[in-house]
Amino acid sequence: MGAALLLALGLLAQSLCLSVGVPGLRRPHTLYPWHRVPAPGRVRRAWVIPPISVSENHKRLPFPLVQIKSDKQQLGSIIYSIQGPGVDEEPRGVFSIDKFTGKVSLNAMLDREKTDRFRLRAFALDLGGSTLEEPTDLEIVVVDQNDNRPVFRQEVFTGRVPEGAVPGTYVTRAEATDADDPETDNAALRYSILEQGGPQLFSIDPHTGEIRTVQVGLDREVVAVYNLTLQVADMSGDGLTATASAIITLEDVNDNAPEFTRGQFFLEATEAISGVDVGRLEVEDRDLPGSPNWVARFTILEGDPDGQFAIRTDPRTNEGVLSVVKPLDYESRERYDLRVAAQNEAPLQAAAPRAERGQARVSVQVRDVNEAPVFQENPLRTSLAEGAAPGTPVATFSARDPDTRQPQRLSYSKDYDPEDWLQVDGATGRVQTQRVLSPASPFLKDGWYRAIILARDDASPPSTATGTLSVEILEVNDHAPELSPPWGSLCSMPDQGSGLLLGATDEDLPPHGAPFHFQLSPRLPELARNWSLSQVNVSHARLRPRLQVQEGLHRLSLLLQDSGQPPQQREQPLNVSVCRCGLDGACLPGAAALRAGGAGISLGALVIVLASVILLLLLALLVALLARCRQQSCDKRLLHGLQDDLRDNILNYDEQGSGEEPQDAYDMDQLRHPAELAVLGAPLGRPSLRRDAPFSWAHPQAPRVLPTSPSDIADFINEGLAAVDSDPTVPPYDTALIYDYEGDGSVAGTLSSILSSLDDEDQDYSCLWDWGPRFARLADLYGPP
Repeated sequence: MGAALLLALGLLAQSLCLSVGVPGLRRPHTLYPWHRVPAPGRVRRAWVIPPISVSENHKRLPFPLVQIKSDKQQLGSIIYSIQGPGVDEEPRGVFSIDKFTGKVSLNAMLDREKTDRFRLRAFALDLGGSTLEEPTDLEIVVVDQNDNRPVFRQEVFTGRVPEGAVPGTYVTRAEATDADDPETDNAALRYSILEQGGPQLFSIDPHTGEIRTVQVGLDREVVAVYNLTLQVADMSGDGLTATASAIITLEDVNDNAPEFTRGQFFLEATEAISGVDVGRLEVEDRDLPGSPNWVARFTILEGDPDGQFAIRTDPRTNEGVLSVVKPLDYESRERYDLRVAAQNEAPLQAAAPRAERGQARVSVQVRDVNEAPVFQENPLRTSLAEGAAPGTPVATFSARDPDTRQPQRLSYSKDYDPEDWLQVDGATGRVQTQRVLSPASPFLKDGWYRAIILARDDASPPSTATGTLSVEILEVNDHAPELSPPWGSLCSMPDQGSGLLLGATDEDLPPHGAPFHFQLSPRLPELARNWSLSQVNVSHARLRPRLQVQEGLHRLSLLLQDSGQPPQQREQPLNVSVCRCGLDGACLPGAAALRAGGAGISLGALVIVLASVILLLLLALLVALLARCRQQSCDKRLLHGLQDDLRDNILNYDEQGSGEEPQDAYDMDQLRHPAELAVLGAPLGRPSLRRDAPFSWAHPQAPRVLPTSPSDIADFINEGLAAVDSDPTVPPYDTALIYDYEGDGSVAGTLSSILSSLDDEDQDYSCLWDWGPRFARLADLYGPP
């Protein structure tokens, strides 16, 4: 079976015949004729379809591209179709084919920058849908046109280059792109500089876009920034164009040395003052302000051997500021001639021109002023023994006047002397004491006393100097050590307890204090036979008995000595309380005799204390007796002529028996049934005594006869109360009485009416105020108005 495909491409009218073999053999791969056919037989040579080219942006549409034909059947009985991008894939509708004639047409404008080629598949079928030919590839290539301008990657390119750079120095590079086919002239770019704004100092490589210097003469001080206009064109420089800018900045180099604006400067400075500015030295520098190439540094080359001047740079103006760092003395030197040089922080370029005014002369005139006196030694330190007597010389604190060309007289005075201890001679500055300084002064700091002395000249206006006088108060051994405390207790047996630890103190400061020396008094040799004293440390010693010592208070005498020069010693009594101790070395209860002696109290003092206590007790007892007597007399005055029957009964509230009658109260039968008591006579047994009755009382009261008339009732009551008060078998008359019962069948009637007609103005009720708040009301009612 054989087949042929005729392809017509535009006006070329090309035809291609494809042989597929003879009848009876297997169909070969018609689309790939170079493949080997596995079955044996003779095969007709096949043709390769070259790509079909069509230009982008073609406007005459539809435009025929190619025609496909098959010789398998007659025309009209074959159906043609194509598939692929641009047909049934995106972008759809770009290509189409006439299914009966096989003509392929372009239906839309092509853009190579979006799709540069299309690959389609062509098919030939019979009317029944059976394949007549093997599918063949159809490639359509889009031909580029110059429809895109070149584009710079940046609108502004920047570059930096040092001033004075040699020709050929690289500055920066300009870059551009073109969307057209890079294999054609449509994308062949060329660079150029359209404008430089001055001499042709820069060039650009037309192919790479590199910008370089082309000649000398770049000077930042003349032109600091260059603006270039760049252009790029395709078609090797003859096509479409685009422009951009290039800003080139010249970097500063130190090619200009600083120069003084004048060759000589005249300044003036005041003597005796330091740390002040004298004047400014102006310089000029054409380099970049603020950079190390511009900042000036100044040096004094000559004229200042003692280093009394210094020059610093003002960072804002770049001027040199001359200042005095050491006080000037007009009397020593009236004028200074300095030679000053200026240079930059950064080193000067070798090719830079030499500065004409890199150095200058500075003349400084010293102005004379009245200077303050100067103390020859300040502060002045000296020492003085403590307790120095008034008039003791301390020091001569003198000063000198620097104004030697104008001699002046100096005077001295005190400015600070908190204890008013010192006296200063106003003419000579001689200092001496005017009283004794107390060692306890709060103005002594670590043994030093500080005073301030003034020295003043007689110029107009005068000047004053301040001097500090520090006096060290030397410690003197003027105090003997003391026992602390001068008493104690220990065991009577030598082998019991730890003994008595004795300590000493000294008001003197080291080295006039410890170590202390403890010794039993040499005046009493018997002490050493009974007692031993051993040193424990520099401030303590231990006392022990050598033999068994009798219990009680022992008075010893110790000799204490310090380590001062000369040493001070003191003989001091020591009261030792000796006690009987247990096995643990502690005093047994009640075994120590006269513990008070251990507290440092002598026997005589103890007797005086006891006598004082006894005297105070006697005085208290006497006052109590006087108060008792006064109270009894007041009570008798109150009861004398009493108008009312007092039937009060004072009870002891601390005896609260259930249902029992009070044992110390009145026998109410004496008032309720007086007639019956008179008939009965005396009681059957001996009555019980009050708790306060004396043991020797044993005289019973005789029966009393009842009054027969109302006028005798008052006397009967008073006598009865007195008898009751003296009778220890009944409570006293000042007990509480019952007022709601007046007796039964009394011949005298109610007691409230007794002597109601008598005058009671002669009664004294003022003592009721002393009986408490219950009787205060009665005193207010019956007392004097």
